[in-house]
Amino acid sequence: MSETEVLSVLYNTFQLALKLALPLLLISMLIGILIAIFQAATQINEQTMTFVPKLLAILLMLGLLGSSMLKNLQDFVRMIFQMIAGG
Repeated sequence: MSETEVLSVLYNTFQLALKLALPLLLISMLIGILIAIFQAATQINEQTMTFVPKLLAILLMLGLLGSSMLKNLQDFVRMIFQMIAGG
């Protein structure tokens, strides 16, 4: 493999990791911010209050986007295997 191919694979790997993780991280961050604002407004300082809503939101996102995330991951693995088999 040439340096260009290695850098291309590395770039595609980072791009895929970002595509897979970004929706889950964004929804978790938004839910955390909303709950923090609610806690500041009501002066409720319960640390565990954010866990369940974040968990439910992430499960919902996985339910909605899970198939497309899996498809992206399968396409990437096929591409890597084709590169290995093709030499």
